[in-house]
Amino acid sequence: SACAAPAARNPQRVLEENSVISEVFADAKDRMTKALDAAKESFATVRTGRANPSLLQNVQVSYYGSATPLSQLASIANQDARSLIITPYDKGAMRDIEQAIRDMHNLGANPTNDGNVIRVTLPELTEERRKEFVKIVKTRAEDARVAVRNVRRHAKDELDALKSEIGEDEIARAEKELEALTKQFVDQVDEALKRKEAELLEV
Repeated sequence: SACAAPAARNPQRVLEENSVISEVFADAKDRMTKALDAAKESFATVRTGRANPSLLQNVQVSYYGSATPLSQLASIANQDARSLIITPYDKGAMRDIEQAIRDMHNLGANPTNDGNVIRVTLPELTEERRKEFVKIVKTRAEDARVAVRNVRRHAKDELDALKSEIGEDEIARAEKELEALTKQFVDQVDEALKRKEAELLEV
């Protein structure tokens, strides 16, 4: 016996409904990407055994009384594996830049200047310091995972609110996709953490 054909649905309506789901997804993906990028940026500011200009990107310098990112006041480059050279655009800011770097507790560096550039040589990392830094990045990774899951929860609430208009099957399918998207981003946070840990523990 032939099955009764399902009632025809207005194709335009189906498209509209799905575009609402697409919007929820696009928004969730955008916000998860931001959480992942923020985590990677914060990992970059935790020093490893190697000198990296990104260690200083968040340094705030008191420049004419206002906190200004170091990256706007000077160029930062590697001199060798353990030292950085900072070339201020305004030599008058040299002392303030030195002070801001000295105040960075997690760096433990003592900057010196020759009147033109500031040299920052990073001390060797002790095993204890390395483990401390691993703890810091693990906490930041957990913050990122929580942020991604919060985005998922928000998106799930939005999808649930659409159930009456779109139908439970469509929503169930969308929620499965949302789970997959969330897992993808959490995995990427874990990957970034693993890479950073390896760098920190590399002697």
